[in-house]
Amino acid sequence: MTVTTTPRPPRNGVDVPTLFATLDVVKENPAIAAFQFRARNTWEAGTHSRSVYSDFHGAMQELQHRQETVVESDHPEVLVGTDHGPTPVEYLLHAIAACITSGLVNVASARGVSLTKVCSTVTGDIDLRGILGLSDDVRNGYSGIAVSFEIEGDADEETLRGIVEQSRRRSAVFDALTNPTPVQVDVVARRTAA
Repeated sequence: MTVTTTPRPPRNGVDVPTLFATLDVVKENPAIAAFQFRARNTWEAGTHSRSVYSDFHGAMQELQHRQETVVESDHPEVLVGTDHGPTPVEYLLHAIAACITSGLVNVASARGVSLTKVCSTVTGDIDLRGILGLSDDVRNGYSGIAVSFEIEGDADEETLRGIVEQSRRRSAVFDALTNPTPVQVDVVARRTAA
């Protein structure tokens, strides 16, 4: 008797066989799962700075992104900036939306669910008195972040909700925002010659 297997086609743009093969490789060699992502930031003027994402360490080797990404950050004019880009805290909103979205697409694909729509709206409430040093009773960051998803696919509502929930539970950004993450700040300071 001959058994014929048909490879699973990509679903939702995800190469499902490669996804499962990656899981198997990491199970066999956990050291391969250690990654370090990097951003290099340079001040431009005022509150405007520019970050570059080009290389990272992963799968036990130094790697390059397919293309370098440059991200601008600034404050709006109402906050004495020149509005060359979103504020740093706005990038957090993108990060959590993008992280949960990419995760839920992988989860849906692994479960054999075809998606037709995934949209989210993320809001963050912040009281600037904290970062302006006007109140020690107000935190510097967001007092709360809300993420609202609209998801459609060829599964029932309970399954679609479960896919979003599994992605939320596994989201690296959700984890970083909801659990204390050690952050070390080092400084190399030099006086410029007059």
